[in-house]
Amino acid sequence: MSYKAEFERSINQPEDFWREQADKLPWHKKPTQILGKDDQGTDRWFVDGELNISYCALDYHVENGRADQTAVIYDSPVTKTKSKLTYREMRDQVAKFAGALRGLGVEKGDRVLIYMPMVPEALVAMYACARLGAVHSVVFGGFAPTELAVRIDDAQPKVIVSTSCGIEVEKVIPYKGLLDDAIDQATHKPNHCVVLQRPQHTCELIAGRDLDWNDLMAAAEPADPVNVKATDPLYILYTSGTTGKPKGVVRDTGGYAVVLKYSMKTIYDMDPGEVFMAASDVGWVVGHSYIVYAPLLAGCTTIVYEGKPVKTPDAGAFWRLIDEYKIKSFFTAPTAFRAVKKEDPEGKLLANYDISSLKIMFLAGERLDPPTYHWLNELLPVPVIDHWWQTETGWPIAGNMMGLEPAKPKAGSATYPTPGYNVMILDGQGEKAAPDEEGSVVVKLPLPPGCLTTVWGDHDRYKSSYMNAYPGYYETGDGGKIDKDGYLFIMGRTDDVINVAGHRLSTGEMEEIVANHPAVAECAVIGVADELRGQLPVGLVITKDGWDGDADKLQSELVAMVRKDIGAIACYRQTLIVDRLPKTRSGKILRNVLRNIADGKDYVVPSTIDDMSSITEVEDAIKTKLTTA
Repeated sequence: MSYKAEFERSINQPEDFWREQADKLPWHKKPTQILGKDDQGTDRWFVDGELNISYCALDYHVENGRADQTAVIYDSPVTKTKSKLTYREMRDQVAKFAGALRGLGVEKGDRVLIYMPMVPEALVAMYACARLGAVHSVVFGGFAPTELAVRIDDAQPKVIVSTSCGIEVEKVIPYKGLLDDAIDQATHKPNHCVVLQRPQHTCELIAGRDLDWNDLMAAAEPADPVNVKATDPLYILYTSGTTGKPKGVVRDTGGYAVVLKYSMKTIYDMDPGEVFMAASDVGWVVGHSYIVYAPLLAGCTTIVYEGKPVKTPDAGAFWRLIDEYKIKSFFTAPTAFRAVKKEDPEGKLLANYDISSLKIMFLAGERLDPPTYHWLNELLPVPVIDHWWQTETGWPIAGNMMGLEPAKPKAGSATYPTPGYNVMILDGQGEKAAPDEEGSVVVKLPLPPGCLTTVWGDHDRYKSSYMNAYPGYYETGDGGKIDKDGYLFIMGRTDDVINVAGHRLSTGEMEEIVANHPAVAECAVIGVADELRGQLPVGLVITKDGWDGDADKLQSELVAMVRKDIGAIACYRQTLIVDRLPKTRSGKILRNVLRNIADGKDYVVPSTIDDMSSITEVEDAIKTKLTTA
């Protein structure tokens, strides 16, 4: 079927279309009601279906000829360790850890928080939760204790699973110490913590609360899969909110399983038995969808990589992985290749490896800037594919359908909407924009399967964040345009969430931290374009009257505060002291104008501005202090 025919059928006959895709999964109880609404009026898919995603991704393949195929490859240059798990071995480990969790009182509907680096046990823990019908919430290991505590209080896990440490380039991070600190800060206390001791750094276990992973596994009885409703939650995944408090995106089980399997062939052109790699982490949506679940649902081999694109050991790391494991489709964020390009601008290290297995290079997580696209396109003998999606959607909203009908790429474009997503551009009046006219990117309801169904514990926030601005549409929070050929271009966020190296972070949250410094009277944090990381946060600070301290010392203290409360992942490094911030007469800081000034773009000053001279003053400060820093 052509892309156009498949897309139109998905929009005009969604229930027939998704019923056919659902038929490709081994359901415990096949759904007969494909689309319905829940008690709060939210669209829900496969309403009366029942399944277990652990069974679909593991047991089913073991029972149908893939028991001895490699399911998971672990490659850790930071520990100089490599290992493999077959589908049978993965199934058995998951069943045992599910039994261990059950022995700790975890049952269907309970939450388990997972705070782990890129080790195979992270996948085992996630699947073990799914096997029991428990809801997992994975928190990226780079987050500081304060951020982890917020998530503990929101999810209220019965058990937390962690490790003694994580390992960065030449640096050991004591995860257990961070976890203990977070639990001390949190109001909610877990019943137990399960800790995987790693040889690079072992930790003390707290008697009565903490348990050793290996001891538990040795004593555990395997647990069979517990069937859940398709509409039951699989996991909570936190994404940055514009108010500072993260939003717990809730993913259902059945719809997610259906679309992940569909996407592996349609978008990524993967067939059972082939090797797929997503260079990301658990705790981010790419890791959940395309390291943990999608490859195994599709009968492929997935790679868990505990390393970096550079310095582990060099900028040839990705080429080595492709060569060694015969990867067919590779997926990472543009920032990773900007780092590779910086270290090896001519791509000379590629000549050391045989990457003939590679058929497609995919990029997402942030906008693929044209210079990076062209550099990769000239370097690689395969298509370089940009595609676009969000934590909230769980799988791509738009891309080039490589397993269906590949289109000719356009630099800067994510190509076409994925079947199931009725993407539109709306102007300031909420009307459909003309071709090439920029506006808000929205998706007409119903959203396809697999997208978020609510915000954990706060359905009103789900509605206010995504559904209220344009009734009948999901608001993506991104601006963009569709050209006359139907190609979608995503131009960037319309709120205060910035994208640092593929990680969505809230500048509003950083502002709260900066504003707590005793010398700061008022502040704004904006995302400034950065060649390597996409965006970096920069603070604009008004100091309190009478402050005569040292600007460098203030900057160092603010950097330390942001690092302590959010983590090094924020990459907050620069603060500019200014006399005034441009505002509207109602007191709203003109962050959009500030961003455009910092990025050297044209800007329009709204008629509601309070004092025009404030723009000039800030512009002078940004141009002199930012460029000379």
